[in-house]
Amino acid sequence: MDLTAYLNEQQQQIDAALDARLPQPQQRPGRLHEAMRYSVFAGGKRLRPILMIAACQAVGGQPNQVLDAACALEMIHTYSLIHDDLPAMDDDDLRRGRPTSHRVYGEALAILAGDALLSEAFVWLTRPWPGIAAERQLRATQLIASASGAAGMVAGQVADMEAEGQAVDLATVDFIHHHKTGALIRVALQAGALIGGVDETGLKQLSLFGEKAGLAFQIADDLLDVEGQQEQLGKDTGRDAARGKATYPAVLGIAESRARASQLHNQALALLEPFGPAAEPLRAISAYIIERRH
Repeated sequence: MDLTAYLNEQQQQIDAALDARLPQPQQRPGRLHEAMRYSVFAGGKRLRPILMIAACQAVGGQPNQVLDAACALEMIHTYSLIHDDLPAMDDDDLRRGRPTSHRVYGEALAILAGDALLSEAFVWLTRPWPGIAAERQLRATQLIASASGAAGMVAGQVADMEAEGQAVDLATVDFIHHHKTGALIRVALQAGALIGGVDETGLKQLSLFGEKAGLAFQIADDLLDVEGQQEQLGKDTGRDAARGKATYPAVLGIAESRARASQLHNQALALLEPFGPAAEPLRAISAYIIERRH
């Protein structure tokens, strides 16, 4: 399949949906709404909402069924990036090639913009979804909430901070990234499949696919911080090593990290076999994850 065309098509659909759902700067307080939009429309790849759409399609659903949930997940992801960039956490100056939110709007407004995005996400997760059974919407919303909080992404962020500058083992790195990065990727697959009408067997398969793909994504991200170019990545490189971050290259080395990403990719592909041609976008995205250069 033409993955570039697929990604572009879905990204345009998601961007249009986000634009329609986010408050406009003309509404008071305009500076807050401007800050929210600044980070949401800073050039992200929309990987998580696209994975949600692709999972829905893999089980026979339609992209328009998942737009509310897909936009909500991207809002949650963006809020986490705003907060992660703050001086109290990673203290980053660049995100996607542009100054980070707190560098443009100040720390207080950046925090509030992140808070507002997280809250707005749950507005869209709890509005009625036409054509979707209420029990499926509730289950998808619960999974997204869990993946975003103390059982998921936030747990990974805390473990990441606690491991900084420490000698860690592979199990610790796996825990950090299974939660910090992997949780939102996994739940994108789970929510998309639920909305598309998946059965329990299919849900388990796609959950495992999301787990494997999420770890492969993080390994690729760790490798890019070592080997990538700032101009391509749109953010500072070499910061993981400088801060003593718990990363796969730090624990396994570059060659073994790359081999593990490839192994995870192959395991992920095997999990998609029951879905046949309908899962082709997921197969292509899995390959893109470990081969990307930015």
